[in-house]
Amino acid sequence: MLTAVAWPYANGPRHIGHVSGFGVPSDVFSRYQRMAGNRVLMVSGTDEHGTPITVQADNENSTPQETADKYTRQIGNDLQGLGLSYDLFTRTSTGNHAEVTQQIFLALHRNGYVVPKTTRGAISPSTGRTLPDRYVEGTCPICGYDGARGDQCDNCGNQLDAAELINPKSRINGETPKFVETEHYFLDLPAFTKTLGDWLGTKNDWRPNVLNFTKNLIDDMRPRPITRDLDWGVKIPLDGWRDQPLKRFYVWFDAVIGYFSASVEWARRSGNPDAWQEWWNNADARSYYFMGKDNITFHAQIWPALLFGHNGEGDKGGEPGKYGKLHLPDEIVSSEFLTMSGSKFSTSRGRVIYVEDFLRDFGPDTLRYFISVAGPETQDTDFTWDEFVRRTNFELANEWGNLVNRSISMAHKNVGAIPRPEAPTAADEELKALSRKAFDTAGAHLARSRFKLAAGEAMKVVTAANKYISDQEPWKLKDDPARRDTVLHTALQVVSDANTLLTPFLPHSAQKVHEALGGTGVWAAQPELKEVDDLDIDGRVNPILTGDYAAEQAKWASTPIEVGTPLQKPSPLFTKLDPALGETGPEWAPIIKE
Repeated sequence: MLTAVAWPYANGPRHIGHVSGFGVPSDVFSRYQRMAGNRVLMVSGTDEHGTPITVQADNENSTPQETADKYTRQIGNDLQGLGLSYDLFTRTSTGNHAEVTQQIFLALHRNGYVVPKTTRGAISPSTGRTLPDRYVEGTCPICGYDGARGDQCDNCGNQLDAAELINPKSRINGETPKFVETEHYFLDLPAFTKTLGDWLGTKNDWRPNVLNFTKNLIDDMRPRPITRDLDWGVKIPLDGWRDQPLKRFYVWFDAVIGYFSASVEWARRSGNPDAWQEWWNNADARSYYFMGKDNITFHAQIWPALLFGHNGEGDKGGEPGKYGKLHLPDEIVSSEFLTMSGSKFSTSRGRVIYVEDFLRDFGPDTLRYFISVAGPETQDTDFTWDEFVRRTNFELANEWGNLVNRSISMAHKNVGAIPRPEAPTAADEELKALSRKAFDTAGAHLARSRFKLAAGEAMKVVTAANKYISDQEPWKLKDDPARRDTVLHTALQVVSDANTLLTPFLPHSAQKVHEALGGTGVWAAQPELKEVDDLDIDGRVNPILTGDYAAEQAKWASTPIEVGTPLQKPSPLFTKLDPALGETGPEWAPIIKE
């Protein structure tokens, strides 16, 4: 199983809207797949090239590399804090990524899927400086939106050219740019019309928002530029191009190749440089791509086209490139937007809740749970503090936390260990059967990235277990210790089962429950943030996220608890939040004025 996770721009810290799309869903999926016994490779990294980085560097009076270094480490800390279990979270400014990107391009070039074309580029009249497309803004010629960028209109989503904008202005000084002729390479998207159309016709089980959006794109595909006039990015490996100071690959082109280049880097670091082939040249492998809905174009249209072109399988045919026939996406798991008061999170407008702040005050599992059960899985969803407090207090603290605490506390107080059951009744067997059955039901949902339904199945078990304890009243069975011990054993078995069912969602607290039940060792492994030498660039040190997930004990099955295992008095699993927080949020939260 390849879990390919969208690459965040290294131009600022992550907010909870970001991680609701690409972060938490991909990790819940990957943790389940590992628990189910599948070999998972979860890869991504920071997207560090292109104008988003140069614009931020200009704002901070810094260089693009310095800016990328700063935010890559900050983003790495955010994602580690959330417990996102990457096998490799790297960056696009590595020597490995540049080499892989250039090899993919050369295969496309040899097969005739990239063509040179003369276009018009923006120049600053006052400085003579090239203005990359994101440095130019104006009115969209298609929908009339005032504030469209030179590469795309965020209002209607259409691809644009800076020269097409109405009343274009430089974002640097507001002047009207001058447009001059410049040569670039374009991806010949129309040469994939039949290939992409036929391929998409086989994907009837994709989420409807992805499939419908992508099929509409096939009807009007145009050549798309893959190079631009910029001095920050991967160089073009052709004579007459490689030494030009202002010719680089477009950021969208090299970023999607990152899924493959990260797999290659992971293999090189693992000690087996060819290990990536098990996920990319293996017809039996499966690949799942996780992102927000604003990235569907690049993953359901552009990236498959690049793979077909490299493989020599576009409408023009061709020969496979250096890496052989690379595996196409099996599923595009795109989430909708997490919003506040009906609007997207926006750093520039102060409508933002940063992951770092959230983790400091509330910890990772409350956010992971909220995104899983109330996030934008299939439709835009508003984040409210009131709903967050309600979910945390009533579902995590009252339902799950209380079940764990009172079950283990009663067993600790009365027996000091996991008690021995005697003569189980129909009620006991019914509850255990319910929890065992949930593994099949919830597992089927998780395999299809239906996270709300899967979490709901786990919480049904929690609710049933709480009702069972209330009905059986083990605290009243002092004169019948055999029955009391049977009830407590049943409750603890179901606590163990529910903990397993919730592990993909709540890995940090799952480790605590494992230990509270007398378990030792790693139940749910966590990622590590490391500083490593670049494999190809002398003197360059890169932060990466990685982890030893093979060491974890969590398996997707009901495992019998062991009678006699010593128990200690448990600590509260979740702390209830002040209900008043639901009205205002914490002091650092943005104030949203309607």
